[in-house]
Parts: sequence; structure tokens; C-alpha cells
Amino acid sequence: MITIKDLNRVFVTEEVQTRALNNINLDIREGEFVSIMGPSGCGKSTLLNIIGLLDDITSGSYQLVGQEVSGMNEKQRSQIRKANIGFIFQNFNLIDELNVFDNIELPLIYNRIPAEERKKRVNEIAEKLNIVHRLQHHPQQLSGGQQQRVAVARALINNPKVILADEPTGNLDSTNGNEVMELLTSLHASGATILMVTHSPHDASFSQKIITMKDGEILTEKLNQKTVDVFQS
Repeated sequence: MITIKDLNRVFVTEEVQTRALNNINLDIREGEFVSIMGPSGCGKSTLLNIIGLLDDITSGSYQLVGQEVSGMNEKQRSQIRKANIGFIFQNFNLIDELNVFDNIELPLIYNRIPAEERKKRVNEIAEKLNIVHRLQHHPQQLSGGQQQRVAVARALINNPKVILADEPTGNLDSTNGNEVMELLTSLHASGATILMVTHSPHDASFSQKIITMKDGEILTEKLNQKTVDVFQS
């Protein structure tokens, strides 16, 4: 699903050169739930942005679903991104001026899906995530947990091959945070491939594999045996 070899990302300004990622090697198989942990500034979000085709690499190889994407231009990356990746952000990134239905529908409009099909898909995903009764509400009328459910619905609406979650419970209390993690676990159980950046050992415990980063490098890559056993049983 995701294969990264000898990946480097260097940010250059007039005064300084900063190596954000250093010789990253990573394989994520279809259907895996992987967490990336590490201190602030270790390169977690940079790596997630590269995997999400929001940022380019300086050197190395990145293959997504068997296709080499390093060196693609922004238009090409955008097409691959829309076809394969769904994003869940810490700050939800919902549009306050749009109601829930319109927020969820937006990626379908970008992909030029006909109106009747858009309506069908939005109602189906809203039903699945138990937010049908909120479709005409606006984001500021919802709780944090409900807003994140809307964000998850929007991420799933195009049936992405990979879900990227950047601190998905970072702005939530423990109750709503657990609700979101249980939702991600349910999505994983149904076959979704999930890559999540988190500072929370509790959230990481829901995943199958935990990758620890420091100073732009991968320090460890360990299976969460308890979670693996659950999904293998």
C-alpha cells in the first residue's frame, strides 16, 4: 500500500538548512492501523504530509498503491490524493458557513460526482456515523466529538484507500476522544488502512503497529501484540 525507501526532506532558507526527515524507510500494508509517535518537531507531521501528497520529498522513493509519486507535479499529486487519501485533522477543518451535509459533500463536488449520487453517498455515510439528525446543523452547533464525526465522514466519502489522521483526538475531551478512537477501530475492522500521528500512548494502543520517531528518524517499529491478536482471532 505504502512503500518508502531512503526518504529525505530538507527545508532550505537563506540562512539555514533543516533536515526534517533523514533516510526514512517504511512499509504499510493494506488494512493496517499504524500509529506514529514522538516528541514535537521530530518529523511526524512532515512525514504524514508527504504520505498525504501535501508536500514533496527532497530525495528517495515513495510508492503509493504501487505507483511512484516522488517527482510528480502538484496537479498529478492532487489527482492521486483525491483518488486514494482521506484526511482527518486535529482542528476538524470544517467550513463554518456550510452545514454538515455540505461539508461532507464537498469532496464529491471536487470530484465532479453527479448531484443525485452525492446526496445518496452523504446520507449513507451520515447514517453509518450516526449523524443523519445533524445534517442541517452547522459545525458551531455541534460538540467536538460530533464535529470530528463529520470530519471522518468527509474523509471517507470518496472511499479512500488510506485514511491519514493527524492528532484526531487532540482537541477533544477524554469521552469524545475515546468515541473517535472507537470509530477509527471500527473502520479498521471493516478493512480501512489507517495511519495516525499522535502524542497519546492511549490512542496509539488502538493501533496494530507503533512507530516511534526522533530527530527526523524512525527509532523503533513495534507490533502492538494485543491489538494484532484481537484482529487475528
